[in-house]
Amino acid sequence: MTLFGRTLDPEAIASLVFLLMVLVLWVGALRDDRDWRRWFVGWEGDRKARREAELAGANPPPPSDQPRGPWG
Repeated sequence: MTLFGRTLDPEAIASLVFLLMVLVLWVGALRDDRDWRRWFVGWEGDRKARREAELAGANPPPPSDQPRGPWG
């Protein structure tokens, strides 16, 4: 096989295939990291908004005589 005027032997072809596989793995890992970071930033923003609303008194916490959380 000839590529850009160079003859490629089977070892060079295998090296190119493995290099492309590694590139695909890196792109997938970066995409997953980006998606996770986007989710976390959104979650953190929602958490801060809920906390600020609670501190401002817009959503007061329930009275202490009512059970809260999974353990009551």
